[in-house]
Amino acid sequence: MLKTRYLLAVTTLASAFALGGCASAPTHNQLGTAAGAVAGGVAGHVLFGGPLGTVGGAAAGAVIGNEMSKSRRR
Repeated sequence: MLKTRYLLAVTTLASAFALGGCASAPTHNQLGTAAGAVAGGVAGHVLFGGPLGTVGGAAAGAVIGNEMSKSRRR
């Protein structure tokens, strides 16, 4: 019984913290990073296959998407 309550409390706290990150709309930079990560993950999986290719492609895509979505005005 105590273990179940502990698990429920931890799950509730984790969910609250995770949903707190969604309190505002994502920025242009965050959208570019996410889109790059998805596209890079797909490309990495197609080109290299397996989890290593997918993760590597997602990381590279996130970096490229982040750089491409940065504001050109400085």
